[in-house]
Amino acid sequence: MAALVTGGAQGIGKEIALRLAGRGAAIAVVDVQKETAEATAQEIGALGVEARAYACDVSAFDAVSSLANSVHQDFEKVDILVNNAGIARDRLLMRMTPEDWDAVISVNLTGVFNFSKVFGLPMLKRRTGNIVNISSVIGQAGNAGQVNYAASKAGVIGLTKALAKEFAGRGVRVNAIAPGFIRTAMTETLTQDVQDKMKETIPLNRFGEPGDVANIVLFLVSDLASYVTGQVINCDGGMIMAR
Repeated sequence: MAALVTGGAQGIGKEIALRLAGRGAAIAVVDVQKETAEATAQEIGALGVEARAYACDVSAFDAVSSLANSVHQDFEKVDILVNNAGIARDRLLMRMTPEDWDAVISVNLTGVFNFSKVFGLPMLKRRTGNIVNISSVIGQAGNAGQVNYAASKAGVIGLTKALAKEFAGRGVRVNAIAPGFIRTAMTETLTQDVQDKMKETIPLNRFGEPGDVANIVLFLVSDLASYVTGQVINCDGGMIMAR
């Protein structure tokens, strides 16, 4: 079994890659930062499974197609695709530039299209496979200063549901996860006051951990979820429920 994780070099993506490797999956770590991806691949390799690092601009279709040739040569096939790569360029709409909009949509949404198309076709031919897309609660609730990010993550949800209907007849399941506030390097830079105010919006009164998202990935790609497709599972401590 082989899994490909975009944005897999650090944060949530890295944790997903490590958890899948812990279940015996060979891992293709794809990231725009080659050195970081290589370091993560080495860490995964220490678990006794095969891991390789690849640098790729997920927003460029030709680059993804070229990457697929290399990945399929190295791993023969990809059983699990996790579309995790994402960026944010937060500004109020009146200050947001067209470049801010295009960059976020290109990586967060077009990147999911590119990988799903290129790596989904072989899955359809084999009549088996799993795709998990990482969306966000922001794609469900919106947030001031994040119109580009919210639109991209809402788009991922729509893409997931449509693709699940297209692929179901061939035995390929497609699901999404919508994380809320997850403890990452970014949240660690926030002041304690800001963190406390953010936690007040979360019924569980704490941030999630990357492992919380990874655990849902493990479920979705397992036989335990064999009758689950086209779903969006929130991992947000009840944040959206409280709105």
